[in-house]
Amino acid sequence: MNSVEVDVGKKICRASIKDTHGAILSELSFSNDSAGIESLIMRVKRYGDARAVVESTGNMWMRIHDMLEDNGIDTVLANPVKTKMIAEAKIKSDRADSKAIAELVRLDALPSAYIPDPETAILQEKIRRRAFMVRERVRLRVKIKNILTYEGIKPPSDHGLFAEKGVEWLHSLSLEPVESYLTVIKPLDDEIKRVSKHLRELAEDDEDIKLLMTILGVGYYTALRASRKS
Repeated sequence: MNSVEVDVGKKICRASIKDTHGAILSELSFSNDSAGIESLIMRVKRYGDARAVVESTGNMWMRIHDMLEDNGIDTVLANPVKTKMIAEAKIKSDRADSKAIAELVRLDALPSAYIPDPETAILQEKIRRRAFMVRERVRLRVKIKNILTYEGIKPPSDHGLFAEKGVEWLHSLSLEPVESYLTVIKPLDDEIKRVSKHLRELAEDDEDIKLLMTILGVGYYTALRASRKS
C-alpha cells in the first residue's frame, strides 16, 4: 500500500506520496480549502490504495483528515511530540518533513495521536468555547477593576462587584469606559449561561460524569473535562 504524508499549513499544505518500496511517486502543494483537498484526493487515488498521515496543526487538520477518510483513504493523525525529531533535523523544511513522515508511514512506525469521535469532538469544542468566553469575561472584569483603582473608587463590600447589585452600582458611576466594558460583558454572560446549561444537561445524562461528580469539589464542568482527556 502506498503512503501519503500531509504537512498542514495555514494557507498552503504539502504532501508526499510513496510506493511500498519508499520511492517517491508524487509531491504536491495544495490549498487547505475543499477544492485543494479534493485535488490531493484525486492525486492519491491515481496511484491506488494508500494510507495517509496528517500532522496536527491547530484545527486545520480536521477537515483534511475527514475528507480523506470520507473518500476511503485510511488516515491517521501524527503525534507531534513523538515526531519532534523531524523538526530537529539539520535540514528543516516542509518538503523534508513530508518525505520523512511518509517513510515512517510506509514502515508502519509512525506514532499516532488520538482522534476523538464526532460526538466527543463536538463536546470538546463546546468545553473549549466556554473556557474561552470565561477567560475573555475575566479580562474585561479586570479592566473595570483597574479603572476603579485609577479613579480612586472603592467597590462596595456587601455584595460581589459583578453580581446583580454590583452591576447596578457600576452603572450608577456613569463612567464611560466602565459602561463600554459592561456592554460587552452582558452578551458574554448570556452565552456562558446558555452553553453552561447545555453542558450541565449533558453531565446529568452521563453515568460516568455523575460518578466523577461524587468526588468532593468536582462539579459538572470539571468532570466533563476530565472524562474527555485522551
